[in-house]
Amino acid sequence: MERELEVKVLGMDFDDLKERVISLGGILISKEEQINTLIDSSDKPIKTYLDAYLRIRETRDLISNKEKTVITLKKSIDNHGLRDNLELTTDVGDKETMLRILKDLGFDKIQVGYKERTSYELMGARLDFDKWDPHTYPYPYLEIEVKDFKHLNEVTSALGIPQENISTKSIVQLREELKLV
Repeated sequence: MERELEVKVLGMDFDDLKERVISLGGILISKEEQINTLIDSSDKPIKTYLDAYLRIRETRDLISNKEKTVITLKKSIDNHGLRDNLELTTDVGDKETMLRILKDLGFDKIQVGYKERTSYELMGARLDFDKWDPHTYPYPYLEIEVKDFKHLNEVTSALGIPQENISTKSIVQLREELKLV
């Protein structure tokens, strides 16, 4: 179980932001290709009883050449200034069997998205530069994980990120806004 405090930076020049991170001493920590499979139920959507979503993520790190597959229930705890999530994650040995189990339990909605993620560490924060396939989400964005709101302000101030470009929306909410769901 992991607690995560994060925001997304939307509507800014993706490459310029990456250059700012590097010029401030950002350390490259991973470069990944991901397959993210969102799972839900038509009869009883997770959102009807829990502010959360369920996903299976397959990750291949292009630096270490390591691969892993995990399933995560990502629950939103708070969404004021920072997106506060509780992530319940465990390894998955066989994705197809896991999907079959979930289908038999009534989770019949499956959405697959492909993402490239390049991650840096800067000022004690994790900065993930995310670019999805165009059918999942057509705009690249920066996701920033921090310790608290003060830490967020320090990082965004150092990077020159205006408050109006900061969002606490999840990828599911962003997709809903674009009617991609």
